[in-house]
Amino acid sequence: MIVQALAFYVFAAVATAAGVMVISARNPVHSVLFLILAFFNAAGLFVLLGAEFLAMLLVVVYVGAVAVLFLFVVMMLDINFAELREGFLQYLPIGALVGVVLLAELALVGGSWVLSEGAGATSLPVPDEKMTNTHALGHVLYTDYIYLFQAAGLVLLVAMIGAIVLTHRRRTGVHRQRIVTQINRRREDTIEVVKVPAGEGR
Repeated sequence: MIVQALAFYVFAAVATAAGVMVISARNPVHSVLFLILAFFNAAGLFVLLGAEFLAMLLVVVYVGAVAVLFLFVVMMLDINFAELREGFLQYLPIGALVGVVLLAELALVGGSWVLSEGAGATSLPVPDEKMTNTHALGHVLYTDYIYLFQAAGLVLLVAMIGAIVLTHRRRTGVHRQRIVTQINRRREDTIEVVKVPAGEGR
């Protein structure tokens, strides 16, 4: 228990410090790196809670895809960071107001959860003690919430197709490969046989 408590405090402290550095770092590349560190520590907290599947998803999806994509985009784009920081004080009151509202909502939700009678009770009973967390989660997801899961996949598919359609437009001056034109071309249009007299070839 002492080791688990010590690991919890270490993971929580590092995750909190990394979250603060994400919004306070001057360089956006450093912010993304601190975000990756926060994700790793959050995954450690999930492992301590026994949710190894969520920890794996956090590392594979967020660290391996989203955060790395953010890092590549920030490093590849030519962004004027000095110009971005000019309007910081202008939007500071609005940001502070939104932060206070979110903090009040979190306090409200936390207070109602603590004061409720069934606080901490889970609504997902595990039928077998030997069933792992991942097995139980998959069982509930693909039986009770299968239609919602399929609907979420359909929404993501439509969003992906929409992004492809919006970005895949024809631009002037850009040559694209046209398979049909290449297949239907004639031999006479592509190959020209020239008879060169002897001694006049170059």
